[in-house]
Amino acid sequence: MSKRLLIIGGVAGGASVAARARRNDETAEIIMFEKGPYVSFSNCALPFHLSGIVEKAEDLVLMKPEGFASQYNIDARVNHEVLSINKAEKTIVVKNVLTGEEKIEPYDELVLSPGANPILPRSIKGIDKKHVFTVRNVPDIDRIKKYIIENDVKDTVVIGGGFIGLEVAENLKLDNKNVALVEAANQIMAPFDYDMVQILHKEVMDHGVDLFVEDGIAEVKDDKIILQSGTEIKAEIVIMAIGVLAETSLARQAELEIGTTGGIKVNQHYQTSDQHIYAVGDAIEVTNLITMKPTRLTLAGPAQRQARAAADNMYGKAHRNTGVIGSSVVQCFNMNAAATGLTEKQCLAEGIDYLTSYVIPKDMVGLMPDAKPLFFKLIFANPSGRILGAQAIGQGNVDKRIDVIATMITMHGDLENLKELELCYSPMFGTAKDVVNMAALVGLNVLNGDFNQVPVTQVRSLVENDAFIIDAREEGEYAKSHLNNAINIPLSQFRDRLDEIPKDQPVYIHCLSSQRSYNMVKALNLMGYENIYNVMGSFLGISMYEYFNDQRLNRKPIMTDYAWV
Repeated sequence: MSKRLLIIGGVAGGASVAARARRNDETAEIIMFEKGPYVSFSNCALPFHLSGIVEKAEDLVLMKPEGFASQYNIDARVNHEVLSINKAEKTIVVKNVLTGEEKIEPYDELVLSPGANPILPRSIKGIDKKHVFTVRNVPDIDRIKKYIIENDVKDTVVIGGGFIGLEVAENLKLDNKNVALVEAANQIMAPFDYDMVQILHKEVMDHGVDLFVEDGIAEVKDDKIILQSGTEIKAEIVIMAIGVLAETSLARQAELEIGTTGGIKVNQHYQTSDQHIYAVGDAIEVTNLITMKPTRLTLAGPAQRQARAAADNMYGKAHRNTGVIGSSVVQCFNMNAAATGLTEKQCLAEGIDYLTSYVIPKDMVGLMPDAKPLFFKLIFANPSGRILGAQAIGQGNVDKRIDVIATMITMHGDLENLKELELCYSPMFGTAKDVVNMAALVGLNVLNGDFNQVPVTQVRSLVENDAFIIDAREEGEYAKSHLNNAINIPLSQFRDRLDEIPKDQPVYIHCLSSQRSYNMVKALNLMGYENIYNVMGSFLGISMYEYFNDQRLNRKPIMTDYAWV
């Protein structure tokens, strides 16, 4: 007797379960139910319709029911909402939302892939106004685009600086709209640490987006919004992207176990507390590979792997559930930003002893015309050197560097493994000592106590307290811009100017990107100087870190001018 498999929800999770189950069993009866009009679409690409990069909303649809039927013999029923689950009888109640007809459908195995719902706080006055939108599916983005065109919208506001919020803001700006991006936290893009995200803050601001951080929305008016600070922003349309909540209503109705994070609790095979009901995707609770604690992760890649594992388990195929690490990448105008694993703030929250290395090499051989700085931060455990996470931002291929780190984390690699990793090299693609190798080498130096360092986050305090700071760049570079109290002693001259470098107080050394300053620090250490510190990221990193808040807070810069490369 053939198996009857019912799947609630499509997209990355549900559609992948259906396709894998069909590859496992040609005789199974497989039915997908989707309450919306589309069962398979690229939700990650939704914002790109606003700028016209994806020209038509229909282009976001990956496969229609007819395609599922003809190619996979899968019955994909759109505009069908599942109302309830009866575990004891192994049935569901399904409603045709177009006709209102309800029907009972039996199952042998049931899969929940309901996704997550955008958060829309009712505490915000005016949140129900007609020009307030959320982004979850193709009809959502189609309505937004049509509203903008029909009302000749110029002033737009995006609430929330996560992946969706940032991409919506960028694509609205590419469509020549006035854009304000509002984030209640002190930074956008939570997968990045505060020091790294300043690069993205600057990029957003440089491209004409008005960025508001540490200020949430309080009220929506007909033509403006009011922030909690009282600031008013013109708004002909408001797009809410402050986060999502796992869609667990059916799971709760069926009395399935819910995890501590609010997601549906599943075992290693993605079975719920009922062995015949599986759950995958944004609605479930997963395990963080590094902390071994429950978490939630709303990414398409993990959802597809969960779907395959669930479908395989139905047919007795083993699966090794290793947990998640949260690898992600996003484009922010001319910058690309990628991250994986734990951030510094997560390490602090978890009580994990860690250290960091921060390097800014070029993304390819420096003499190549398109070579650009690549800002790279590596986080590793102390004292084991096990790699915990990394963040990379630049105009080049940040994703491939973070993919390397993601692999190392998954394989429980450490700094020694990363240092010895043999990677592809050509002048147009990278450097002989790739940024990930370089970060590992610096990390080993830090781990072994070969030199002392301070992060860019401490430099303002050092300048304001008149610390002894050496600028190791050449005189011409120093003349263009420098820290207010820095003394220019170039690397090419310091051996003849040792009498200017004190031994009775801390000395902080920087150059442009920390390479020359590192060499000076090491040389001085060998000469008997003990209280010497290399400034991580150096003047380029300091400039990137300071700029946004200097502009936002209208505060006095700690340098004569910034350095950009």
